[in-house]
Amino acid sequence: AVAGGRLGAGLVGRRLMTGPRLCLDDVTLGYDRHPAVHHLSGCFDAGTLTAVVGPNGGGKSTLLKALMGLLRPLSGRVLRHGVSPDDIAYLPQAAEIDCDFPISVRDVVLMGHWRRNGAFGAASPDDLEQVRRALAGVGLAGFEDRPIGSLSIGQRQRVLFARTWVADCRVILLDEPFAAVDARTTADLLTLILDWHAQGRLVIAVLHDFQQVRTNFPRSLMLAREMIAWGPTAEVLTAATIERGRAMSEAWDQDAAVCERTTP
Repeated sequence: AVAGGRLGAGLVGRRLMTGPRLCLDDVTLGYDRHPAVHHLSGCFDAGTLTAVVGPNGGGKSTLLKALMGLLRPLSGRVLRHGVSPDDIAYLPQAAEIDCDFPISVRDVVLMGHWRRNGAFGAASPDDLEQVRRALAGVGLAGFEDRPIGSLSIGQRQRVLFARTWVADCRVILLDEPFAAVDARTTADLLTLILDWHAQGRLVIAVLHDFQQVRTNFPRSLMLAREMIAWGPTAEVLTAATIERGRAMSEAWDQDAAVCERTTP
């Protein structure tokens, strides 16, 4: 099992009492001038734990990429208050990871130190000890020398969580972190997410399991190409908003041009 609290205390040893905010100011996101997320405004406040939910194709992953700085808005602004992109950890979907690349588990986790050591910086003994402890904390003690491609999907996801741990960022973005993993792995990784939240980090996760969200995530954003609801989870995940999200997604024109609002 994951030693969530012990791992967090060992690597960080502090609670983040103040922290960053990520805000969206009338943001439209898309590709090739076709919108995927439409006129979104609001803030993810410091220390909050938010699930981004909604129908498939609703723009959830696109939103995370914009928050990370990997995608520029077609219009509007993404505002990072009190944090730089280097202090944001991003865990992409498992499908975006190239598992054929010949790299060891140790080296994948060491990538979490990239912002401190640079692309070619040598790992210190302390860095290697953190990797060892992080892997033990996610249930992969002794896996350091294994090729990442030899692991199961669930094991690879544990490795990525270990990498996120050693990055020690104040903002953590997780894109479908439980996709295609078993129930035990999901429970273990959820423990780590709740630990990060308890430390005062700002955590945002794209999720599909509404019951899981209701049980563990205090706040939710329902996104179906545009905001359906954003706030306390009990107020967001209602039958009415879920149905509205489905209807909005089905009615969306994939080839629509970016609309522009004019000020009266």
